[in-house]
Amino acid sequence: MSHAPSQPTDLISELLTGMRLHGVQYRRIQTGPTFGLGFSPKPGHAYFHYLAVGTAILRGADGSQHRLSAGDVVLLPRGEEHALLSGDEHPVQCLETIDAAPLGDAVGGIDTCPSTHAVPSAVLFHGCMVFDLGGMQGLSKVMPAVMLADGNGTQFPGLLPMVDAMKREVCSGRIGYAGILSRLADAVAAMIVRDWVERGCDGASGLVMAMRDPRLSLSLLALHRDPGRDWTVEALAAESNISRSVFADRFQTVIGTAPLRYVTELRMQLASRWLTHQSLPIEVVAERLGYASQAAFSRAYKRVIGHSPGTTRRGRALAST
Repeated sequence: MSHAPSQPTDLISELLTGMRLHGVQYRRIQTGPTFGLGFSPKPGHAYFHYLAVGTAILRGADGSQHRLSAGDVVLLPRGEEHALLSGDEHPVQCLETIDAAPLGDAVGGIDTCPSTHAVPSAVLFHGCMVFDLGGMQGLSKVMPAVMLADGNGTQFPGLLPMVDAMKREVCSGRIGYAGILSRLADAVAAMIVRDWVERGCDGASGLVMAMRDPRLSLSLLALHRDPGRDWTVEALAAESNISRSVFADRFQTVIGTAPLRYVTELRMQLASRWLTHQSLPIEVVAERLGYASQAAFSRAYKRVIGHSPGTTRRGRALAST
């Protein structure tokens, strides 16, 4: 069995292809010289902020601070509590308690700039997104609480054209700008995550080490491309062209879990996404993932996710009403 030497890169591309950012709520916010905006914790979501005009301080749940200037983009991939402030001591008001005027589908406008100020001191675009990493879901636990892309583009040069486009849309108020902004926000957030993965996730994850392992990446690529195959340790080892025992030891050491447990967890992550975001019937999901019966699939799903696939579907139905 022969494989092209570029497989580790192919694996990273395959995993990134599975990443989804589903925008839930967006706000265009303009403020006066003093402000304090609070954002409550949203597990399973990511917060996105783009500061088009002015300066701000982002204060994390742990008290850490990041000073932002015009052009900066911030992604909080774990949806942790935080605040945006004009100054350290300014009181904070929860954003959800501030009325927003509708600007478009899922986009609202908030204006806290006093009428005595002709020009707002800060203008920003905020998004709250469902953050679905697909096959990379395990990375969410090791991602930084705050991922900051600086406005001058020294670290994220590929973002500059998109950030420039966001600034034009935020400041122009042209017809349809709110919808365009929401799509740009999704793309910019995805690019920030991609850059972090390509830079090795700050060395934080065994999965990233496996992505770059010339042997393990072969089996992982095959698995992610065909998760419903009847995988055994022997079959995975064959994809890597090494013995079963060497493969199992190497997989456990690098990724930190047994090969077949990884297979099951990957399948259940995919199942959760298909049930939640694609509304696929449970029997279709079970068949796609190689389970001989819906009952067998349901048992595995509950063991990994913590509740039945039916509960996931009902939760999705309630959320959409």
